Amino acid sequence: MTTQITQPLQDSEDTLPSESLENRIDRQMIAILDFGSQYSELIARRIRETQVYSEVLSYRTTAEQLRYLNPKGIILSGGPSSVYDAYAPQCDPQIWELGIPILGVCYGMQLMVRQLGGTVERAKRGEYGKAALKIDDPTDIFTNVGNGSTMWMSHGDSCTELPEGFEVLAHTDNTSCAAIANRSAHLYGVQFHPEVVHSTDGQALIQNFVYHICRCEPTWTTETFIEEAIREVRARVGDKRVLLALSGGVDSSTLAFLLHEAIGDRLTCMFIDQGFMRKGEPERLMDIFQKQFHISVEYVNARDRFLKQLEGITDPEEKRRRIGHEFIQVFEEESNRLGPFDYLAQGTLYPDVIESADTNVDPQTGERVAVKIKSHHNVGGLPENLRFKLVEPLRKLFKDEVRKVGRSVGLPDEIIRRHPFPGPGLAIRIVGDVTAERLNILRDADFIVRDEIAKQGVYNDYWQAFAVLLPVRSVGVMGDQRTYAHPVVLRFVSSEDGMTADWSRVPYDLLETISNRIVNEVKGVNRVVYDITSKPPGTIEWE
Repeated sequence: MTTQITQPLQDSEDTLPSESLENRIDRQMIAILDFGSQYSELIARRIRETQVYSEVLSYRTTAEQLRYLNPKGIILSGGPSSVYDAYAPQCDPQIWELGIPILGVCYGMQLMVRQLGGTVERAKRGEYGKAALKIDDPTDIFTNVGNGSTMWMSHGDSCTELPEGFEVLAHTDNTSCAAIANRSAHLYGVQFHPEVVHSTDGQALIQNFVYHICRCEPTWTTETFIEEAIREVRARVGDKRVLLALSGGVDSSTLAFLLHEAIGDRLTCMFIDQGFMRKGEPERLMDIFQKQFHISVEYVNARDRFLKQLEGITDPEEKRRRIGHEFIQVFEEESNRLGPFDYLAQGTLYPDVIESADTNVDPQTGERVAVKIKSHHNVGGLPENLRFKLVEPLRKLFKDEVRKVGRSVGLPDEIIRRHPFPGPGLAIRIVGDVTAERLNILRDADFIVRDEIAKQGVYNDYWQAFAVLLPVRSVGVMGDQRTYAHPVVLRFVSSEDGMTADWSRVPYDLLETISNRIVNEVKGVNRVVYDITSKPPGTIEWE
């Protein structure tokens, strides 16, 4: 399939994934063998920034499986082991005979050297952090990589003897073999991590490998993905019905729009309102889907049921457990009422595929079946006797790719740019008891936060911005009278992926405006404070 190159998808399992062997032979891709590096997923993202598809596979993936996948290139990731350790992970040695260009990164380079007859030993001095790269050959993989550019090092071992046919391409003051190559065999290795942001010309090196060494074309685009996803959904589902639990977040909303385009009215969306969403969100969600885009959504008002489950519960984990359990009960009842359904659609993303194995295989049909719904959306798992075949069109995508797909299928910008919101909702932004009164207080305070940053045009400047309600009261003075009311905590954070986060340096005048509005407009609040804790040591959410 050839398609006009338009918008790229990217801006800037211990087993082979079950879908990996399907529909891959004709697709250009770079395969990444994961040896336990914390950066393997990041390598995949950097490859996709070049508009070339990438996939993270187990280091146990065999040469025969790789031959079947037919990647244009292979990258061996870094890893925490030393290649000479007794139980160090090894790749199938036959991959060197595939004739496919290979790039070894850190551990991957050392593994290449050792398996091909070279020597790797403990370095006299390790190298960690930034290092100036001194390039001995500025051509080939180092085209447009500046001599002296900063690269990120993280290794305690070094290659002391190279295999036959290899040459040194670059070094640092501490590492004589910072980059190597056997050009005739299309084998390359770098001791540093070009995928991290600290490596200033790292993306240029990755582009050189993808475009010039592997001869890939930039065809991984939003449009090609949508075309392929719609075709695969139609072929898989046929004339059967699909159920989707809609949360209102970008993942499930994008999935709903994509599935509706693929199968129309055979999609049933179910929105369970557990009473813990932000002010006006349930109503707005129904308006967008049903009135604006004519996508049918079954609205289930379960607010009283969920609130009853949390009476007197203050432990955050018990809150999550109860919300998850009640969701299962409601979902099961409503799916039986609306069904039967053959397929369950989930907004599983590629990081979930890499990091989890929350699916089983039906022993009779070989189909993947849902054992639990993704916790991001639904907070709990489904019982094993409620079995569906899975439809997961987004499972190849990272979060930012989902947003691009959402925009292309017509999802409104207000959903695409919606700040991440936890599955348990406001229930875990109320520390302590969750009551109807406290929910109303927090909804009103949180609405003011969102309203002000939207008015001032800075909503998209923050990863998340929200309010938290504490289970204490403090003394205040309002209208010459003593008050004893709740404090509200403001939490603004900046992040790229939510794994780490820094507290945002919000302008004082914005904080002042929000604070004044909250204490004047929200009954029961007389104090506003600001959380200046990063993650780690704190978390983004308070519970």
